[in-house]
Amino acid sequence: MSFVAIVVLAFSMSMDAFAVSVGRGAALGRTSVRDAVWTGVVFGVVEAITPMIGWVAGVAAASYVSAVDHWIAFGLLAAVGTNMVYSASKGGPEEETKPGMSFVVLVATAIGTSLDAMAVGVSLAFLQVNILVIAAAIGAATFLLSSGGMLIGRLIGERFGRIAEGVAGVALIALGSSILYEHIFAA
Repeated sequence: MSFVAIVVLAFSMSMDAFAVSVGRGAALGRTSVRDAVWTGVVFGVVEAITPMIGWVAGVAAASYVSAVDHWIAFGLLAAVGTNMVYSASKGGPEEETKPGMSFVVLVATAIGTSLDAMAVGVSLAFLQVNILVIAAAIGAATFLLSSGGMLIGRLIGERFGRIAEGVAGVALIALGSSILYEHIFAA
């Protein structure tokens, strides 16, 4: 997987967390740097772990599905991307944008926003990639976007977070299509 593809994937996987962080920042009003960094750490760590869990599951199944692995990767990425576009288009406030979120609620929200990364991790198992590099990139991108989303949430509001999530969904669909194209038309 190329550097550009890893960056696109990392930032695409981070958009759910970004949208939630923007909403949380908007709901809290004045967000402290400490709260923003803490949110970024929690979201980043969880988002880095989940693709590795999915990758392990995918590796376990890889020998059974090697003939259609590119279709599975495409299907999972397209499904996650389509879900992100749908989620962004339906709008409405995020359920976890209430001020005073506890640590347990923050972790539960991070897990909820990272399930798509687990599905992507399954598809990565079929592509012979270094999952540690990709997981670290996803975690770092999520940390940056979640922390930044908290800080600018009250300025840009929740609507921009939904737009970013929709763009990320389209990027995942394009990435899945690219993988499918490369495998079908490879020499």
